Amino acid sequence: MKNMEYLKDMPIAVLGGGAVGKTCAADMKLAGREVRLFDLEPFAKTSLRDVDKTGILLDGVQRNKYCFERSGRAHFDMVTSNIADAVKGAGLIVVAMGSWGHEPLFRALIPHLEDGQVIHVFTDNFACLLFRRLMRELGSTKKVIIGGWSSAPYGTRIESIGKFQFPHVGAKYRAISLRGAALPMTDTEAFIESVKYLPCMDAVTYGDGPVAANTVLDVDFANVNPVIHVPATVLGVSTMENWGVIFCGNDKTTYSMYSHGLCPSICEVQYKFYNEEIALADAIGVGCPRYKYEMFFSRRSVLTQEYMGLDENGNDNVVFPLDQPSNEGNTGPNTIHHRYMTEDVPIGCKIYHDLGVQYGVPTPIIDSMIILAGAMHKTSFFETSRYNLAYLGIDGMSKEELLAYLNEGVYNR
Repeated sequence: MKNMEYLKDMPIAVLGGGAVGKTCAADMKLAGREVRLFDLEPFAKTSLRDVDKTGILLDGVQRNKYCFERSGRAHFDMVTSNIADAVKGAGLIVVAMGSWGHEPLFRALIPHLEDGQVIHVFTDNFACLLFRRLMRELGSTKKVIIGGWSSAPYGTRIESIGKFQFPHVGAKYRAISLRGAALPMTDTEAFIESVKYLPCMDAVTYGDGPVAANTVLDVDFANVNPVIHVPATVLGVSTMENWGVIFCGNDKTTYSMYSHGLCPSICEVQYKFYNEEIALADAIGVGCPRYKYEMFFSRRSVLTQEYMGLDENGNDNVVFPLDQPSNEGNTGPNTIHHRYMTEDVPIGCKIYHDLGVQYGVPTPIIDSMIILAGAMHKTSFFETSRYNLAYLGIDGMSKEELLAYLNEGVYNR
């Protein structure tokens, strides 16, 4: 086991001022660590406004099998939009922001890296591949560990009214197990061990524990966002757009994809989508979590096991039947201009499609989601998304070359 104890008393930098970033930062400060909260400009003008004065209040149901909970108001050691100040001397760096922010963040971060730093990305969404590509491009040779996770440690939201954001995050649930890996895989043992010193993962550490994936592509196939969000949003669009317009009062914000959008037919599509991911993973030779057919037919889909676990027979401990109402799921989306479409389609679905083309695996269900979402947005995400295999630095690789890169970091291009 790698000894990562040197991280124990080092500052933690949280990069991202959204719901996950603020929740991670508050959670870790309440655990007694030195925490610095950073966001990029121009977003910081809004996301970090007055946070140095107010701190962040963390509360919420925080549902999980073991009832792990941490609540309170956290005041940070630093709130800044200066990346150099945020990461100087930090042992652990948490990247917690939407994927469209990864490239500008990484370009700002890489020149300030220090040997020995460990970077955790929530959610990975191909971030590790992009990070290593940008390190090569920028000529950085710093000895850092970069790894990603299949999901965030929480389902969480910022309290807001209109465009005003309160300094308050409410966690709906806490994950008790997440899937993670480093790039290259030779760093994964140290990456997983470093979780012990990352308090935003305490519910995982003291729960069922982190699971070491077999590559970062395994982590990306384990990201449940595309398979859950995209079919439910694309195929449930009429319910979403009519919510608060011709039925259910006049409040669009109460719509929940989980509570109101899912139905047996959409769940069937999600299952077919998932099987295309399995086919991709198998063709490439990387892992992918295995879910039973019936696990998709719940109002929380396969997400429930992240925070409620499985029983002794490998079945969900908790199921939310489709024929019964439930308010378990977070609200949203309220528009097609939501990350469930604008991130999960042109990034997650698009890269799955491109991997299918490169390795000879048809992805008709995934492709149909890209086409339909593009039609709604009056564009072609096949053409307009900058996310492709060249962007990640893995275009034209044979399966053997890709596996050598993922596992040993061998990059001969």
